[in-house]
Amino acid sequence: MRILLVVDAANVVGSVPDGWWRDRRGATERLRDSLVPYGEAGVAGHPGPVETVLVVEGAARGVEPVPGVRVEAASGSGDDRIVELAREAAAAGRGCVVATADRELRRRVEAYGASCVGPSAVRRRPGGGEG
Repeated sequence: MRILLVVDAANVVGSVPDGWWRDRRGATERLRDSLVPYGEAGVAGHPGPVETVLVVEGAARGVEPVPGVRVEAASGSGDDRIVELAREAAAAGRGCVVATADRELRRRVEAYGASCVGPSAVRRRPGGGEG
């Protein structure tokens, strides 16, 4: 069973001051597209293949999935949806890695056995370099 990589879109997009606030949806689409290679390459010590899920909320809710990246639009809090995904992975005996810098979210998902990586782990091309 492949590891589940869950990416906190709002937190990861907001981790780089590149003007994302002018076009949240566009910034989220760029992040989504940059995540595709992680499906095969894996992330931060977790070899591929992994299943990648991008959790979006707010202005980014209309972002569509692409091959290799499932997009989950949170009906409420993106953090709550990420915790649900970590809980579901734990119940299935599946490994889960969450990409976020949010300390409270990290605490919540680690309670279900998920490991966490910072935004930089998914902001670089797999194998090094900026994405």
